[in-house]
Amino acid sequence: MPRAAVGTPKYLANKMKAKGLQRLRWYCQVCQKQCRDENGFKCHAQSEAHLRQMLVVGEHAGRHIADFSSTFQHEFIQLLSRRFGTKRVKANTVYQEFIQDRNHLHMNSTRWVTLTEFAKHLGRSGLARVDETEKGWFIAWIDNSPKALAKQEASMKKERATTSDEQRERMLIAEQIERAAADTDGSGSGESPPPVEVGLKRDEGAEKVVLSLAPKVPAITTAPISMGLKLNPLKPAVNPLKGGANPLKRTNVFKQATPLVPAASSEGEKVNGKKRDAPMSAAERLIFEDQERKRRKIEREAS
Repeated sequence: MPRAAVGTPKYLANKMKAKGLQRLRWYCQVCQKQCRDENGFKCHAQSEAHLRQMLVVGEHAGRHIADFSSTFQHEFIQLLSRRFGTKRVKANTVYQEFIQDRNHLHMNSTRWVTLTEFAKHLGRSGLARVDETEKGWFIAWIDNSPKALAKQEASMKKERATTSDEQRERMLIAEQIERAAADTDGSGSGESPPPVEVGLKRDEGAEKVVLSLAPKVPAITTAPISMGLKLNPLKPAVNPLKGGANPLKRTNVFKQATPLVPAASSEGEKVNGKKRDAPMSAAERLIFEDQERKRRKIEREAS
């Protein structure tokens, strides 16, 4: 039965039925034709066009299979590098994205029968790092581009320079240690005295240091006043807060009393024939004057 012409309802119906992915085993890579069922694939294999194409491929079968394998590998690596980069990813995940394209090159036309064999081939070729786990095969692309190689070489140079600097510092430190040890051996052949510990030591016989936090009151010494008045050394003579004398305030007679009998304050005073060491107060002086006045009056009466 001839094919439906392009644009006819039969052609559109066949396109709608063929939309999406079909079974891989019903795909003919030589003719690039996808069959919908096993009967359709059998009819296609017996067709004259398929047999004629197989005769052409059969003459150089190895070359065609190598071309299909290299194309499949190139497209697969291209998708892996662009989509996932150098990240570690499951091989089946990459393959599922690869076959999303309806016109992709199928694996049944390559030299690899299964995806596991293809993953092992990538690992042996150095195109990817491959490891097997319980969840399946994982691959990671190895970037061998000139830009990546130059970047890797620059990082390695930097690491080597850092390592050489560290080694140079270790060698200098080792030389300094050896030089110091040689100087110590040459300075004295005998045994050196033990090092004397220098530090703060407490002397048992020294006086104890006593710290007092109380404020220190300065001692004020005043000479005895010739007037015989006793002043408080801690009390100021004039109140600085008062500008002048209060006119309403009465003066103290005892404070301004002038002694009638001069007394030598430095030698002391005699009361009843006894020497007095301390000077008399104003009240005591008045009593003493009263007694003297009475004594002189008695003497005048007696004479």
